[in-house]
Amino acid sequence: MSEAPFHVEPAPRRHPRLGYMMAAVAAVLWGVNGGVSKTILATGLSSDRLAQLRSLGAAAGLVAVLAVTAPGRLRLTRRELPYLLAFGMGGLAFVQFFYFLAIHRLAIGIALLVEYLAPLLVALWARFVQHTAVRRRIWVALALALTGLGLIVDVFGGGSALSTAGLVFALGGAFAYALYVLLAEHVIGGRDPVSLLAWGFLFASVFWAVVAPWWSFPGHALGVDASLGGKLAAHHLPVWLLALWMVVLGTIVPFFLLVSALRHVSATTAGIVAMLEPVVGALVGWIWLNEALGGVQLAGAAVVLAAIGLAQTAR
Repeated sequence: MSEAPFHVEPAPRRHPRLGYMMAAVAAVLWGVNGGVSKTILATGLSSDRLAQLRSLGAAAGLVAVLAVTAPGRLRLTRRELPYLLAFGMGGLAFVQFFYFLAIHRLAIGIALLVEYLAPLLVALWARFVQHTAVRRRIWVALALALTGLGLIVDVFGGGSALSTAGLVFALGGAFAYALYVLLAEHVIGGRDPVSLLAWGFLFASVFWAVVAPWWSFPGHALGVDASLGGKLAAHHLPVWLLALWMVVLGTIVPFFLLVSALRHVSATTAGIVAMLEPVVGALVGWIWLNEALGGVQLAGAAVVLAAIGLAQTAR
């Protein structure tokens, strides 16, 4: 019997439960990071500068780790370059850019609800563009999750008129989020999560450097002490320390977990599990920042959790 002319590496084994856990932990960290970011913004640092700091900090940390441990993983091929450019500038940068534009014109909860149409967009792409079978329970889970998010942000309570421009920007954020997940799912088969995110955040940083040049960054803002607000108002921390939390535990770790989860679950399922973020964010606002959280919001959180549980049953 002749030997095979070359060795083929076996495809990595998928572990759906591990994928669910990674996506869920990422969502929890993002939810907590909402409180941290809100504390930083309360000091007067603008939203675009905070996004710029977040992108460059994440890029610097990830590139430094790879440069020391595995510099070869930073190599790029011509075939990858357009995908990574789109991933960084069209996904990572624009999902923040559109979100910040939206929250200037809408309540944060409404903007977040519209942005979380992204998993539905991913499912529609999978079904009608990639012609991938999407199980019926995934559609039910999406409907439940969006309903639960609506309850959390009290979208049915009425109140103020909605800005058309704000809704357009929030929808742009949803498309950017969907693009980010789909591109990550596409590229992750041939590139490890750390180098994928390193290049993505590096290209996002280039985008922000063009939009808001670094030489005008208010560096003094990082040296002031910030009150933690809410129930922790008597306690203060320097802004640079809060920013470090935002970069490491609010950006690098959760993005790494979500991208790694795409090795084990589909983009649609990962997107549904990531809907834990507004649930955790609402709880953080209630426990830490004294934000109201009534029975309707708690019911919405329960509906989102039920939707995630349903999604996990779909293999």
